[in-house]
Amino acid sequence: MHHGKNGRIKVLGFYRGKKVLVTGHTGFKGTWLCRVLVNTGAVVTGYGLEPNTNPNLFSLADIENKMTSIIGDIRDLEHLKKVFEEAQPEIVIHLAAQPIVRDSYKDPLYTYETNVMGTVNLMECVRTYPCVKSVLNVTTDKVYQNNEWYWGYREDEALDGFDPYSNSKSCSELVTHSYNNSFFTEGRVVVSTARAGNVIGGGDFANDRIIPDCVRAVARGEKIGVRNPHSTRPYQHVLEPLSVYLTIVAKQYEDPTFQGYYNVGPDDCDCVTTGTLVDLFCKHWGEGASWENQAEENAPHEANYLKLDCSKIKAVFGWVPRWHMDECIQMTCQFSKIWLAGGDIPVEMDEEIKVFFEI
Repeated sequence: MHHGKNGRIKVLGFYRGKKVLVTGHTGFKGTWLCRVLVNTGAVVTGYGLEPNTNPNLFSLADIENKMTSIIGDIRDLEHLKKVFEEAQPEIVIHLAAQPIVRDSYKDPLYTYETNVMGTVNLMECVRTYPCVKSVLNVTTDKVYQNNEWYWGYREDEALDGFDPYSNSKSCSELVTHSYNNSFFTEGRVVVSTARAGNVIGGGDFANDRIIPDCVRAVARGEKIGVRNPHSTRPYQHVLEPLSVYLTIVAKQYEDPTFQGYYNVGPDDCDCVTTGTLVDLFCKHWGEGASWENQAEENAPHEANYLKLDCSKIKAVFGWVPRWHMDECIQMTCQFSKIWLAGGDIPVEMDEEIKVFFEI
């Protein structure tokens, strides 16, 4: 896949004319994914909530008129069924989720309804509509029982997320496994899950995420406040996991033996502390950007150390990261400066996509 540009272009070529449904298409990852898919000539339908940040990438990305964008809640099974009925998708990529750990402490019920029953609703639609051939449920690296150990989690480790967000995603994995075992053994449809690390990149305006916090602070001319400078996380540029998702979906469509559970994260060298990440951001931003430690006394529990073992995607798909941390931050700063200057975001997105996929 990343073993040379032909592999990357071939994966994109697979999607030309394919009917693809993306849930959570209005989010950060969803918007980038739809921009990539629309560029390949796929017939894209999105199902998701109104974008929940202001500004939001979905509006900036100028893709609404190039796809069918349906505003709806993943908890609403009847609405979701209508969408499947109309779109008749062959391919489904499931991103719709309540994605923020700290928000899951504030509203655990909504988090479970969205992340668990949302997945059940999706799998019900897949079960009901024989048009569907290849499905990917995107979960998180936080599905594993966190032992705070210093080696990476592998795909066969125990699933038992700690906080409501992580736990709801562990449940989403288990729902997927059960549907696979109960209903999809005859091979009409293949379903995989991808457990993804933290993504960074231009156009993320979420609350409570480190890079958006950095951009907001420097835009106001303030020092960046860092909550957990010593926490280690696996970071990668948003296009990195999207290219892996697109590869899994295409490969398993053509050969069901690729169905499975995949960790999707960066190389070990890109598992860095938040402090190191913000140092890099300040370096690439320039203009005297700096940060301070704002560790909170009684912050809710978040794992200090989290690392994925990604040897499986390396072995199965020949994956190697395209951009390391330095380039990820460089691209993110470049994008953010264009945005702050009122520049052309769709052009910047397409430029980054071109460079990334070596089109």
